[in-house]
Amino acid sequence: MVASPPSADVAAKRSKVEDLKEQSQHLREPVATELQEPTNRFSEAGIQILKFHGSYQQDNRDNRVKGQEKDYQFMLRTRSPAGYIPPQLYLTLDRLADEYGNHTLRATTRQGFQLHGILKKNLKAAIAAIIRSMGSTLGACGDLNRNVMAPPAPFRDRPEYRLAYEYAHRIADLLTPQTGAYYEIWLDGEKVISAEEHPEVKAARQRNGTGTIFHDNEEPIYGDHYMPRKFKCCVTVPGDNSVDLFSQDLTLVVITNKKGDLEGFNIYAGGGLGRTHNKEDTFARMADEIGFVAAADVYDAVKAIVATQRDYGDRYNRRHARLKYLIHDWGVTKFKAKVEEYFGKPLAPFRPLPPWQYHDFLGWHSQGDGKFFYGVSIANGRILDRGSFKLKAALKKIVKEFNVPLRVTPHQNVLICDVAPNQQDAIQLILQQHGIPDVSAIDSLERYSMACPALPTCGLAITESERAIPGILERIRRLMDRLGLEDEHFVIRMTGCPNGCARPYLAELGFVGIVPGTYQTWLGGSPHQTRLAQVYIERLPITELEATLEPLLVYYRDRRHSGESFGDFCHRVGFEALRQFAASYTPPATQRKRYRVDVQAEQYQQLKALAAAKGVSVAALTRQALQQYLSAQ
Repeated sequence: MVASPPSADVAAKRSKVEDLKEQSQHLREPVATELQEPTNRFSEAGIQILKFHGSYQQDNRDNRVKGQEKDYQFMLRTRSPAGYIPPQLYLTLDRLADEYGNHTLRATTRQGFQLHGILKKNLKAAIAAIIRSMGSTLGACGDLNRNVMAPPAPFRDRPEYRLAYEYAHRIADLLTPQTGAYYEIWLDGEKVISAEEHPEVKAARQRNGTGTIFHDNEEPIYGDHYMPRKFKCCVTVPGDNSVDLFSQDLTLVVITNKKGDLEGFNIYAGGGLGRTHNKEDTFARMADEIGFVAAADVYDAVKAIVATQRDYGDRYNRRHARLKYLIHDWGVTKFKAKVEEYFGKPLAPFRPLPPWQYHDFLGWHSQGDGKFFYGVSIANGRILDRGSFKLKAALKKIVKEFNVPLRVTPHQNVLICDVAPNQQDAIQLILQQHGIPDVSAIDSLERYSMACPALPTCGLAITESERAIPGILERIRRLMDRLGLEDEHFVIRMTGCPNGCARPYLAELGFVGIVPGTYQTWLGGSPHQTRLAQVYIERLPITELEATLEPLLVYYRDRRHSGESFGDFCHRVGFEALRQFAASYTPPATQRKRYRVDVQAEQYQQLKALAAAKGVSVAALTRQALQQYLSAQ
């Protein structure tokens, strides 16, 4: 190993999860044994190891009944580097959602798909079907490298985008667990045909010399204990922050010469957003610039960073185990020096980059090869059929008829790729016939918003998120329309707990669940996700949303600079000025009092689909329906 191994104190203190990993026989037990048992759930030890296979045990909290056993079910998550979903895999996921799941798919913020509602007895059949359809769930969860992200746009005529896609797949291959447990458990030892790894990846996985691998171990990079916590990577191109690069443990930025040839990669490290309420030693953190590595050395550089976190990350306090805490505690200089020990030579200076911008790639775009791709906006990533809104049926029909792949975006949308020019009108018609509004008809607040699943399935959720945000966006839009801000929008993100799965700490306005019906409110992030937001209100009852936001929006309307976004404005004027203005603000005397009427989530989705079909707002449609009903009485 390297010259200065972890201290005896650090090595001696380990959490219970570390013991479970060591005893698991490289992720085999107790999952293999408990899968055969006629129960509807796994033990606590089984739950921890099952995560490495891409599944979380959950229970539907809407179905909890005191004195009765919980409604145990499982979430499955795909590992899909760069968000690529071949047509046969998508059709399999669509079928599994109906056959074993809750009839919906969910695009994730890490460019994969999640299936919810799978019973234990169907878990093996579901995972086996995914594997046989050129998919995988291995490493989608657990203490190892998660899905490797990249800009989803399939630009064939832009070398940097092609390279980002290719290297996302290669880094994913490099850091994929090598244990045979996955195929032993889910396919009874059968090895399916998959894409061949790049020769450089194979060689790099075995190359040592500086302590980055364990010889004679089934897991040469991870060893017996894998990583201290999850590890998140992405590969992107200069200027494209569709991947929220500052939230990643490790980001590689493709650097090409004027001819488009790959020279190497800029490296960022140490980002991460998970935190815990009332635990000030946990916090969101932006990634730091680390250096530049030549293309020929990129795999060794990645291994060096992984090995540094593997050997020096905190394995006792899991709240302090992510790479961001190691870099925070050590500082960038010490961290970089340790990485260079594993790397075997100095990293080169960081290369200059253009400003970062967020892109969502919705609507029609040329791929640069004579074909096109179409970005479909998906509210909170949930693909479903409800009322006249039949997104699930539409995507199934498109993929089946045209045999086209999809790419999941980091913003929970999907791109329909490789569309021939003579197929565009037919695809547009299918979307229209299934009640999918054109991109131009989607409210910009919804377009740039994200929410995590939260209740009822996520075990960590404190309050609502996915089911709550549609109504919250509608209320904010009504408020903005009334204040003369109907043409404005900003990035809104919501989570049901502080773990930050929808990355609210980088939003212009972030809602983080703290108690039921109440949210910690964050302001001041950048519209391009290049700056952390800060806590503005510790506890905001969502019933007080309009009263709280109105003075802030009025202040923004009257004092903003030309072209200034809401997040940039809040950051520029500062929270003291915002609070002073809010404290002295008096609503206009002529302002009409408005009342809220709650509806069930399913009713809201039906109203939303009908409103989109009629080209009106949900509020306008609801007022019209209520007026007609009352007039008929």
